[in-house]
Amino acid sequence: MKIGVLHPGAMGETIVACLAQNAHELYWCSKGRSSATARRAELAGATGLATLDELVELCELIVSVCPPIAARAQAAAVSAAGYAGVYLDANAISPQTAAAIADLFEGRYIDGGIIGPPAKVAGTTRLYVSGPGAVDVVGLFGRGALESRLVDARLNSASALKMCYAAYTKGSIALLLATRALAESEGVGDVLESEWEQSQPGLNQRLLGSAAGVSPKAWRFVDEMHEIAQTFAARDLPADFHLGAAATYARLHRFKDDPTKQLSEVLAELLNPPAV
Repeated sequence: MKIGVLHPGAMGETIVACLAQNAHELYWCSKGRSSATARRAELAGATGLATLDELVELCELIVSVCPPIAARAQAAAVSAAGYAGVYLDANAISPQTAAAIADLFEGRYIDGGIIGPPAKVAGTTRLYVSGPGAVDVVGLFGRGALESRLVDARLNSASALKMCYAAYTKGSIALLLATRALAESEGVGDVLESEWEQSQPGLNQRLLGSAAGVSPKAWRFVDEMHEIAQTFAARDLPADFHLGAAATYARLHRFKDDPTKQLSEVLAELLNPPAV
């Protein structure tokens, strides 16, 4: 099968590699992308095409993997180019956003949600899919580190699952970082960590890991938290917590793509965000 992958960053690169292992022909659109992205995509097994029109014309399936804020615009561009194949949106978006995107593709939409890191080691990462025809997508990922699982036949179940999962994992990290920043501002940070060491084993280690691991990616989590808040609000559940999480992650924007930050630097940024 000829498959196009939109926005092949770190996660998209591993999707390309997995599909290539399953003997599919992989393509991506190189227009406006960096040379580093081009190297990653081509090493993973994808052939670069100069324009989106070429990708749309050639591919039977297009997989979208991008920051949530870009998901609608990316889908709209593919639709406007006259794409007639199947569109798999694997982004961290709400069921409401997924429904709006599905409307662009008139029964040719597959909902997807990725749980786990970029799929380099088997057993770490799962692509959940749902909707009419989703069972056919599962079969495309028979080999490789990325496992594909069917949720059910409902149109937006995969996005709902992703929102529920990230609501806790990424939401609780934001709460942990903000709580530690509050303790720092009150002058009780060391005492709190000492208490955590006794009564909450492992929490200090999670704090340190979160500061180093999340801060470079926090800019991407801002819009994901807004998508989660939208999901809660649509079910008449309180959405304010995840709006607060979005605001917490927004304060870490300066660390975009920089993996070297220590806890002290992250706390300082949370407590003294730059003026907007």
